[in-house]
Amino acid sequence: MNTLNAAPAPDRPPVVLVIEDERGDAELIRWNLLEQSASAFEVHIADSLAAARAMLEGHGLHPDVVLLDLNLPDSSGVETVARCRQLVEAPIVVLTGLDDTLATRAAIQSGAEDYLTKGGEASALRRAVRYAMLRHQRDADARLATAVFCHAREGIIVTAADGIILDVNQAFTRITGYGRDEVLGKNPRLLSSGQQSKEFYAAMWQDLQQQGYWEGEVWNRRKDGMVYAQLQTISAVRNAMGTARQYVALFSDITALKVHENELEHIAHFDVLTDLPNRVLLADRLRHGMAQAQRRGKLLAVVYLDLDGFKSVNDTHGHAAGDLLLVALATRMKQALREGDTLARIGGDEFVAVLIDLEDANACKPMLTRLLEAASQPSQFGDFSLQVSASLGVAFYPQSWELDAEQLLRQADQAMYQAKVTGRNRYCVFEAPPSPG
Repeated sequence: MNTLNAAPAPDRPPVVLVIEDERGDAELIRWNLLEQSASAFEVHIADSLAAARAMLEGHGLHPDVVLLDLNLPDSSGVETVARCRQLVEAPIVVLTGLDDTLATRAAIQSGAEDYLTKGGEASALRRAVRYAMLRHQRDADARLATAVFCHAREGIIVTAADGIILDVNQAFTRITGYGRDEVLGKNPRLLSSGQQSKEFYAAMWQDLQQQGYWEGEVWNRRKDGMVYAQLQTISAVRNAMGTARQYVALFSDITALKVHENELEHIAHFDVLTDLPNRVLLADRLRHGMAQAQRRGKLLAVVYLDLDGFKSVNDTHGHAAGDLLLVALATRMKQALREGDTLARIGGDEFVAVLIDLEDANACKPMLTRLLEAASQPSQFGDFSLQVSASLGVAFYPQSWELDAEQLLRQADQAMYQAKVTGRNRYCVFEAPPSPG
């Protein structure tokens, strides 16, 4: 039976289990432990491993220290330590009647924390008991730290003050592909993907020096060359003088999360069918374009585009054919524009184009003509050809009076309806009213 041991509570004395078959020696040990204060220790005596097991299992005894004679009626020699260790996890101090260095060394190698010669000074006995408890707790803390280091799901890097890698854990290898022997003595920059600037690392180093920690996202490169995203925290380990002696970095691979975030971001701003910007992204780009037109002293044109005859395509050939046609037209119309212009789908068969940096109203005519041509070209799908046209409404910004993006869109919409009623497959320009002044 394994009995987990914790440090004794502050309000109770340490529990000592003495496993000794010589009654006189056992009582002497009890007397030496309790000599200064009867409440200094709680002492239990067993004359064999079997008797000790009965105490542990039958009475629920949880010793903080075991004082163990190596030669018992049911066990002898170094094997006694191993058999006792199967019963408890408390620290074991071996009792020996001989100053046998080899035997005591073997006992400690088998799991004992310390050894004592029987008949020694009482103070040495009490000191050995307390030291064994402290050493066992220290070793338990070290084992726990080692277990956390080895089995943590996060990658861990320990570096010297100059950044040289001192140690890494298994998760580091799993995430980066680099073995421990491949990185010891190296600098973590071997993981760099080149996607962060020198200024980024300078700011990181400044935070480490001033605050003692840094946290954020970094894009690094695995051993196989694949770039991945990691969420990382770096902490400085300082000495008593406050000087950073080591740095510990904990990181996790968040590539899948970043991909998912990008997918959600794309869905939020782009049309699912055509992959063109949707209303949300259109509004942002239109506001940005209007502000840019004011700064640069150029014109911006909003083109509201509605397909002519698209309903009959859906009615005759079905919505699947209509979707294929929309994708084909979106591709052609986007190619008809310049880099920097925006074509968005705002619903059904309605599109909006934002044309920027126009010197004057005539500068947009080539793009308008290309849009009409792109929309009216037939598209072949299997054995049948689909063809529609488009009606365009155009509004310019800035105007002689102040207006916002929604008003500009409504003007272009009105001009588009004018193109519809005057024959379709053409464009009309909104006639802005004169300034009230």
